[in-house]
Amino acid sequence: MFPEHFTTERLLLRPVTLADAPAIFHGYAQDPEVSRFLLWRPHRSIEDTQAYLASCAASTYAITDRTGGALIGAFDLRQHEPWRLGFGYVLARPFWSRGLMTEALTAIADWALRQPGIWRIGDYVDVENAASARVMEKSGLQREGLLRRWGVHPNLGAEPRDCYVYGKVRPGA
Repeated sequence: MFPEHFTTERLLLRPVTLADAPAIFHGYAQDPEVSRFLLWRPHRSIEDTQAYLASCAASTYAITDRTGGALIGAFDLRQHEPWRLGFGYVLARPFWSRGLMTEALTAIADWALRQPGIWRIGDYVDVENAASARVMEKSGLQREGLLRRWGVHPNLGAEPRDCYVYGKVRPGA
């Protein structure tokens, strides 16, 4: 169901491959600041990154710069229900605050809501992750509520944390 790639003004999102392991490991996977709010701990070795890539679904995209092709992040698109998509994303720290993830999420959300049978795209974000919340808002998703004790972020502790839920829906008939 998912396309082979997404293209935006500055980005190309293409399927990740095992060959991406060095770029991912050195670019962001070992950075504790990048992985702070993610569902995985920083990778300690290239083997950690290779194991991660071996477990990736076909809907995990490498985010690359369209001009130079450098791998700068990843975007995971998930089908939770036949009518609902979720997502997750990560971006190398040198590329933060440039609007790149907003550009990627906007393109993917717009694509998703043009698909027959898809009525919603959304996900959750830790209440302390203001940067990711801004990305979702700038991409047209709306904060819909607070989910108490919803998500575990292992880099912040073992207890479930409060999260905001964001979504964008296709208008009804």
